[in-house]
Amino acid sequence: MSAAVAPALVSPSTANPVARLLIIDDEEAIRESLETLLTLEGFEVTLAPEGRTGLELLSRNIYDLLLLDLALPGESGIDLLPRIVAMQPQLPVIMITAFGTVGNVVDAIRAGAENFVQKPWDNEKLLADIRSAIARHKAESEVIHLKRALKQRYNFENIVGKSEPMLRLFDIVAQVAPSRSTVLIQGESGTGKELIAKAIHQNSPRRDKPFVPVNTGAIPSDLLESTLFGHVKGAFTSAGSARKGLFEAANGGTLFLDEIGTMGMDMQAKILRVLQDRRFMNVGGNQEIQVDVRIVAATNVNLQQAVRDGRFREDLFYRLNVICLELPALRSRREDIPLLAQHFLKVYAEENGTEPPTLSHEALRILMDHEWPGNVRELENAMERGVVLATGPTITPDLLPSQLNGSSYTAALLDHRPDASLFDVMEEIERRIIADRLERCHWNQTEAAEYFKIPLSTLNQKIKRLNVEIRKRPRD
Repeated sequence: MSAAVAPALVSPSTANPVARLLIIDDEEAIRESLETLLTLEGFEVTLAPEGRTGLELLSRNIYDLLLLDLALPGESGIDLLPRIVAMQPQLPVIMITAFGTVGNVVDAIRAGAENFVQKPWDNEKLLADIRSAIARHKAESEVIHLKRALKQRYNFENIVGKSEPMLRLFDIVAQVAPSRSTVLIQGESGTGKELIAKAIHQNSPRRDKPFVPVNTGAIPSDLLESTLFGHVKGAFTSAGSARKGLFEAANGGTLFLDEIGTMGMDMQAKILRVLQDRRFMNVGGNQEIQVDVRIVAATNVNLQQAVRDGRFREDLFYRLNVICLELPALRSRREDIPLLAQHFLKVYAEENGTEPPTLSHEALRILMDHEWPGNVRELENAMERGVVLATGPTITPDLLPSQLNGSSYTAALLDHRPDASLFDVMEEIERRIIADRLERCHWNQTEAAEYFKIPLSTLNQKIKRLNVEIRKRPRD
């Protein structure tokens, strides 16, 4: 019943969307039992009776998960694990044995196993463990792929997103970064404005010079001028020595002025002069200092409205607004939530010296439902909390902040697909968003493409890939 060795390396992501599992076990009855169970669940199963055959299969094929017996003839499963990890580092491995001692579990996990199942196993628990491991593997692979692609194309660090709004933003950032132009980043608090500012700096000719961030809203107005421009000795009562300001510290590089909308009118005038003349004076000084600094500013307030209200200088607004980037709120790019969550789980697991946990189906539903008033920062905090409080491999709803409960955006969607993987859920959400917009546009695909700000050909490809049902003819 064992499947033959494939003649060439084949990736399931390009050849077959069904998850592919390899089972290495020397007991024929166990192999056949697992093959029957997993095949009925829709998995593609390959069997190997001992380690040598299993290694040969791994050298020629790519699998989504490996079920590995501990007590194999010759080399044991734990002996094989380092070689398996070297061949396919991202492959999740679940160990199976009749001898589940604490020592065996510890040895297996240290060697790289994902989980440990003892014979005789519970079918439902085994299937749940397999699905969880595969979903986690796919999520981690997607994050790694996205990071590599972004780094190769843009050198963006710690920015995760594959939604259309974020991909458009990445393109704009890559285009404007090499210039000398001032950039204004607008977006709600927690959307990642500083990360975008850093990406601009890292992709500019100034990348080897300082990137200096300052939250202007967090510094008292009477100290902000000294902080930015420095002061001479004796400039004010506590000025016991001269001090350089952040403009000098950023000379040749980039100064990131966060929350610039909170700045007082007097300080706005001084910032305007630096932008115009590239000169300033220390507080208490009488000599002008010339600097070469690129300004990237950010705000979570509507500066145009602030200008109309007389709270922000119109001339400074136009100086800053040479290039304006709008960061989307997290609720406007829900398809990025699973990827961001996986990214933060991995980051904080590494910080705490633990294995990254996975999100339970219900926990993921809660994340997808939430409106995220705190945006990406709120999601990051929720994932850090989950990692710290988790006592097992899974983050359940009780480990999430209480304010995340009570939403209903995708509750009905996930309730009727309890066994769906993370990526099935993401595709279903994208399918429903597109179908909803098409219905609102009376099935006019050109109008829908204009709303999504994507080419019509891209929308058509998504409709075909996601099998979006077109229920009516587009209106004339």
